[in-house]
Amino acid sequence: MHSPDTTAEKPSLFDQPKAVYAVAFACVISFMGIGLVDPILPALKTQLDATESQVTLLFTSYLVVTAVAMLVTNWFSSRVGAKRTLLIGLVIIVIFSALAGASGSISGIVAFRAGWGLGNALFIATSLAAIVQSARGGFAGAIILYEAALGLGIAAGPLVGGTLGNISWRGPFFGVSVLMAIALVATALLLPSTPKPEHKTKLSAPLLALRHRGLATMSVAALLYNWGFFTMLGYAPFPMALSITQLGWVFFGWGLLVAFFSVIGAPWLQARLGTAVSLYIAFTLFAADLALMATDPTKQSLMVGCVIAAGIFIGINNTLMTQAVMLVSPVERPVASAAYGFVRFIGGGLAPFAAGKLVEHFSVHVPFAIAAVAVLLAAVVLSTAHRTLADADRGIDEDGHTVADADVVEGEVADEFGGAPGAIDELIQSKR
Repeated sequence: MHSPDTTAEKPSLFDQPKAVYAVAFACVISFMGIGLVDPILPALKTQLDATESQVTLLFTSYLVVTAVAMLVTNWFSSRVGAKRTLLIGLVIIVIFSALAGASGSISGIVAFRAGWGLGNALFIATSLAAIVQSARGGFAGAIILYEAALGLGIAAGPLVGGTLGNISWRGPFFGVSVLMAIALVATALLLPSTPKPEHKTKLSAPLLALRHRGLATMSVAALLYNWGFFTMLGYAPFPMALSITQLGWVFFGWGLLVAFFSVIGAPWLQARLGTAVSLYIAFTLFAADLALMATDPTKQSLMVGCVIAAGIFIGINNTLMTQAVMLVSPVERPVASAAYGFVRFIGGGLAPFAAGKLVEHFSVHVPFAIAAVAVLLAAVVLSTAHRTLADADRGIDEDGHTVADADVVEGEVADEFGGAPGAIDELIQSKR
């Protein structure tokens, strides 16, 4: 045994190898992907003569494909290695985002967004692993860089989408393609080759993991919560009736709060109230926020305030739910993350399309009211695992075993695609 070299482990955010910055840059662009299209949704409806439910399929195709891809990303990367998986994901994003920009119909854009979702899932599954491998400052330095990329991408996505969307609705798609192509070349040239993992993940592992009650309960709660989240994200731009630039600024404000409360707010609240109580509060307040939207979705000042405020609750929920899943599940963290991601993104993918259909058949109030009920139900479902969450705070999984390296997981930030857990486990194993 020897004492750790604290000097070597001190995070260094700016003094990093070029490979780290190449991957971090790609992470920023990748995290822009969801919020990027929000400002141009109404413009796509008008210019492509599409219905609102057709336009919301941009979210549905992207997220449902991402959900299914979650079942195979770990299986795939455990066989071809992290760098190859990362580069394949980048290539797919470059191609399909460009095809979406070149498309002349809403159906074409929807189809190409699906391919984009596949590429994003492959990229995110290994991006943190690549940063961990190359960053100076150890794990802590890698997490700081990853959090910085996460926050910048989430906040900048809507603003970039609004700026490029003012030129043309095609602008955000071509912009992502060009930026990701730059990231692809830089990553291919600068990132060292990574060995294939010794342990290969079974294809059936994520689905089999859902047999564990704690993981299944939290996954169902996340599905319901994501129904509310993506109803707001995917449909709220329509009734607000704002310009592309105005929508970009609204969702930029939302993204800033998501980033801040993911990285700083959630850990602060968790340290004082515990995971379970923090989530109950965040779920309840988010449900109240959605219920307020349901009262008058066409009132701009109300919707702008509620959408921006939603970033607080979404940031808290995303981080604390992801951390809790990693702790309560007795299976490997990458497998637990894949199972959890699969279930929750099904809810996220279906919600925007359902919102458009509900408005067509009923009224603009209905989807937000249903979203509020769904988030409240998420809190109720989560409460059935209260003891499990309390055990997780003490570093014990649902089978009563002490979780190895629980303190590492507690520092993890949700990345929306579950890439972080795999990198964490690879780092832990490499140090043993």
